[in-house]
Amino acid sequence: MMEEKKEYQVTDYAGKLAKGFLRNPLTAVLGAFLLIMGYLALNVMPREEDPQIAISGGAVIVAMPGASPREIENIIVNPLERKLREVKGIEHVYGMAMDNVGIVNVMYYIGEDREDSNLKLYDKVMQNMDKMPKGVMQPLIKPFDIDIDIPIITVAFYPKNGSKVDDIALFEMVRKVQQELNAVDNVAKTTLQGARKAQYNIEVDMGKLSAYHLSLGQIMQSVQSVAVDVPDVKGRTRDNKLVIFGIKNAIESVDDVGSVIVAQYMGSPIYLRDVASVTEGVDIQNFQTAKIRFKEDENSTKLSKEKSQITLTVAKLAGTNAVFVAEDVLEVLKEHEKEFADAGVGYLITRNYGERANEAVNELMQHLVITIIIIALMLVFALGWKESLIVTFTVPAILAITLFIAYLSGQTINRITLFAFLLSLGLLVDAAIIVIENIHRHLHSHGIEDKEMDELLVEATDEIGAPTNIATLAIILTMVPMAFVGGMMGSFMKPIPYNVPVALIASLFVAYIFTPYLSLKLLKKPEHGHHQKEAK
Repeated sequence: MMEEKKEYQVTDYAGKLAKGFLRNPLTAVLGAFLLIMGYLALNVMPREEDPQIAISGGAVIVAMPGASPREIENIIVNPLERKLREVKGIEHVYGMAMDNVGIVNVMYYIGEDREDSNLKLYDKVMQNMDKMPKGVMQPLIKPFDIDIDIPIITVAFYPKNGSKVDDIALFEMVRKVQQELNAVDNVAKTTLQGARKAQYNIEVDMGKLSAYHLSLGQIMQSVQSVAVDVPDVKGRTRDNKLVIFGIKNAIESVDDVGSVIVAQYMGSPIYLRDVASVTEGVDIQNFQTAKIRFKEDENSTKLSKEKSQITLTVAKLAGTNAVFVAEDVLEVLKEHEKEFADAGVGYLITRNYGERANEAVNELMQHLVITIIIIALMLVFALGWKESLIVTFTVPAILAITLFIAYLSGQTINRITLFAFLLSLGLLVDAAIIVIENIHRHLHSHGIEDKEMDELLVEATDEIGAPTNIATLAIILTMVPMAFVGGMMGSFMKPIPYNVPVALIASLFVAYIFTPYLSLKLLKKPEHGHHQKEAK
């Protein structure tokens, strides 16, 4: 006759979880699943050095040719500022008045949806177009977003010693590479700093200009009129076809530029070469040049001569993996190494945000592992090596759950996210330590000989459920106010109030499910000789 299984009562959710998963064959599968999901989340989640903060805004540029700064301020900037303050979500408005143009910059509240805010800005300007003064040109609305303005890769291109590559050839080569990088997945923006472009330079002799009674405006209009190839569009023919008379670009050499007629003086044409010197070269009005210098050798402090360089910057899309984007960019550069070598052009990676982000994440993960090992060693001396092994398993299980939930919520792994894990690490083991310590106490108490191991484990877990839940809830409530901190600091520290409560809640479930389960597998009731009954 089979012995009827003894039923035992539980009063708390801790005991119910322990009882439900203690003999369940899926408990081990659940533990393995959690660890695998955490590992995949760790490798799939986008990695960044710092969390990206949603700082965005825009600028409204209004041109009014011939207006003075005072006029621009009174009839454009001030009315526009008043109207833009009506837009919800705008925190700051800054206006600037200059000759011929007024600029009003707006800053949205941190955390505002960029697309919605840009749409509100555009709508407000368009709604008030009828109130713009006469002579005002169409306003230009230019949004900006810090997410795609900070580069993750900067590459300095420079001519090597003995290279015959000039500034223009270097620019053309780098611009070709820039075009390919724009097609790389998750690359948001590329820019060139210090580039020198080819152009015709016109140096006007102010004395001759005055002698011919000319102005710089006349010269600008004359050059602009032939600098662009604008076809002459005629009407439709009888066959309903559009007739376009195209002309060849009027400027192809220095002589063509010098032959531009700028005015008529006493019946004779005045050519540009009569009042200015025209040369072919680079854009001399561009003062944003960049130089690079090297150490002559590793042990020397002496630097080489300055060389011209072009810095190519690459920014990524928000929320994407900086490590993967940086690797894809470097792969494109490697494909052009032979071309660079043949031309005598070298390049140097001056900033690699992806590499720094990967190193920061890996370093914090190493510290996380070291901390877990220290906790395990401490528990060996306090409770025993089996108890220590049980508690040590719960830590990666809790972190795996937290990482997986963070991945599902669209977060990235960065220094603040991992700092939240490190901050909560000492709290994560509390529930597991409390459960295993109570199990240890029950196993070594008197009068347990008649109790089954299942009953003992569930009873020990159920006993500490209520106080453990209250203690964990109190710790979670201390983190909640941090979620309501506004401004830049609130956005920067947001991973802490998001991840620490999740980790603490996960620690309760892991402690109530896996601690009794592993205790059943690893621990045994000690034998008390004076209480043992003889087997019949």
